[in-house]
Amino acid sequence: MVKTEAAFRLSTTERLLMSSNPGIGSFCKANGYVLFVFLLFRLAASPCCASLSFNFYAASCPSAEFMVANTVRSASSFDRTIPGKLLRLLFHDCFVEGCDASVLLQGNGTERSDPANASLGGFEVIDSAKRVLEIFCPGTVSCADIIALAARDSVEIAGGPAIQIPTGRRDGRVSAAENVRANIVDTTFTMNEMIKAFSSKGLSMDDLVTLSGAHTIGSAHCNAFNDRFREDPKGKLTLIDTSLDSSYANELMRKCPANASSSVTVNNDPETSFVFDNQYYRNLLAHKGLFQSDSVLLHDERTRKQVENFANDQESFFSNWGLSFLKLTSIGVKTEDEGEIRQTCSMTNG
Repeated sequence: MVKTEAAFRLSTTERLLMSSNPGIGSFCKANGYVLFVFLLFRLAASPCCASLSFNFYAASCPSAEFMVANTVRSASSFDRTIPGKLLRLLFHDCFVEGCDASVLLQGNGTERSDPANASLGGFEVIDSAKRVLEIFCPGTVSCADIIALAARDSVEIAGGPAIQIPTGRRDGRVSAAENVRANIVDTTFTMNEMIKAFSSKGLSMDDLVTLSGAHTIGSAHCNAFNDRFREDPKGKLTLIDTSLDSSYANELMRKCPANASSSVTVNNDPETSFVFDNQYYRNLLAHKGLFQSDSVLLHDERTRKQVENFANDQESFFSNWGLSFLKLTSIGVKTEDEGEIRQTCSMTNG
C-alpha cells in the first residue's frame, strides 16, 4: 500500500525521535502531528536551515510550490528522464558555490560551460517554472529555490518520499568554471576522496551513503564508467574491475563498446530505472553499481552496513533521505542581500 505524504512524514518523525529517545514510541503514535511540527521547528532552527524557513512564500506567492511541482510533473509525463536530470542538477548546483542557482548562468567561463557539466539536463524545466512564476509572482521566487523544489518534487514523482524543505534562497551572482572540478564528486573517486568532498560541504558519511541513493534514477554517459574497462589492441573492451558482476559488465560493454557515440547513455539502475526506491542498494549487494564510486560503498567497512540496511529496508532509506536531502539543499545558501531574485535564471540582473 502506498503511503500518503502525511503518513510518511509521521513515520519519519517517529523513527527519528525513537532512535534518540527509546521510550517515546507510544507518545509518537498518540501525538504524531505535534511531533511533526516539532521536527520542522527543530530542523528550521538547526545551523543548516537557520537562514531559511518553511512556507517562505506563504504570503508573497502562496502557490509557488504548486506551480513548480505542476511544471515538473507535466515535463516528467512527456519525458521519464526528467526527474533524474533535475536531481543531478541540484547536486551540481549545491556542491559549487552552494545552492544558489549558479549552475544555471550561461556564458563563457561559467559553471555551465565546464565540460564536467556538459551532460547536465533539465534546464528547460527550471526555465519553464520560472516563466510561470514571473507571470503570477514577478520578482519573488528565486531560481535557487526552484532547483531545490524541482529536485524534491522529482523524487516524489518517481515514487520516492514526499518531504518538506525550507525556502528563501537567493540567487548567486558568481559562476566560475574553475570552481567546478575542485568541488564536484567524480565517479572514479575513492571512499576517502568522497568523504573529504562531502565533509567539506557539511555532510557526514551517513549522508554520503544516503545521497548516493540518488543513483536509483538517472543515467550516465559511457565515459563516466569506462575506467572499469580496458581496450585491447583489437579495439575490444575487457573488464579490469573485478568488483563488478561479470554479466552486468558484459551488458555495459555491449551498450558502450569502445567506439560508442558520446551521446550513448546507460541507466544508473538497470532494474527499476525510473523509480526512486532502494533498488540501488540491492544492486550494490549484487555487485552491479555502475560507477566505481558506487561500488566502494559496499566494499568499505565504514559504509557497508548502511548499504545493507537500506537494501533490506526501503523505509529506512526514505527516512534518512529526507534529512540528508534537507542538508544538501541547505549548503551555502545565500539570503537577503547576499544574492538576488533573478528575472531570468540564465543571467544575473546586473
